[in-house]
Amino acid sequence: MARQRKSAIKPRPLTSSLLSRWPLPQPDEDGDKEDRGRVLVVGGSREMPGAVILAATAALRAGAGKLRIATARSVAQLVASEVPEARVFALPETKGGDIAPSAAKKIARQAERVQAVLVGPGMIDDRAAGRLMRRLVSRITLAALVVDAAALFVLARHADALHGLDGRAILTPHAEEMGKLLGEDESAIESDPMLAAERAAERFQSVIVLKGRRTLIARPGGEVYSNRTGNVGLATSGSGDVLAGIIAGLAARGAEPVQAAAWAVYLHGRAGDRLAKRMGKLGFLARELLGEIPPLMNSCGRDK
Repeated sequence: MARQRKSAIKPRPLTSSLLSRWPLPQPDEDGDKEDRGRVLVVGGSREMPGAVILAATAALRAGAGKLRIATARSVAQLVASEVPEARVFALPETKGGDIAPSAAKKIARQAERVQAVLVGPGMIDDRAAGRLMRRLVSRITLAALVVDAAALFVLARHADALHGLDGRAILTPHAEEMGKLLGEDESAIESDPMLAAERAAERFQSVIVLKGRRTLIARPGGEVYSNRTGNVGLATSGSGDVLAGIIAGLAARGAEPVQAAAWAVYLHGRAGDRLAKRMGKLGFLARELLGEIPPLMNSCGRDK
């Protein structure tokens, strides 16, 4: 599909200095884990339990106080043993081992008890994920919603599904996924990612995190941020799950959706840069990003 125009918006570069003027919500020193926010991560499947483990752990590393994980019954025990900090809910699953759409009501009950919900990491069956999302979205009334991976694709056919969330949704596609969402070729997205991010933000009334070498964060109304932290080492299995988990964790702490997205993208990239400096750009693992997040959050704004 031919583009009719080019983006006229100049994005704001994400820098440590900018983020220092946009501080994350901080819990009171006398507060408890409830004050740091609760997050629910929905995902995982028989073939990919690791994705939900990475995302859930990232949410805690981002500072969320309490964690709930909803995953396929066949892997729930494994997930619980790998993330002992979480309360884990075993959900009915499809024959292929994905979360069954019938689990939406049970997930929605848990979503009422948290400040942020992440859906998608480790889901493989696009059709099952789409049916689950359609049943779930209308039941999320207060929490921020982060949508990743296979959970994204239902939006291509139901663009207004998230409009009732009043801007509390955050979508995290890469160029290929964005092409599917907008009905365009991946090459068209890559030729003008700014315009793609703007269009998606308006179409879905959501914050868009368009992942790539230069990741863009756009929200409805035209504001766009650009991030250049990170390196090719982040193009590895599980890296996107970590990013989605960081976003959810920051949102659970009370960060507004665009702030949670911007901070998470910057921190994720800086974590990759730190690992590349110590280990080399190729070969570090997504799970090794996790330990970098707390010190980076602590130092951001002072290490210009």
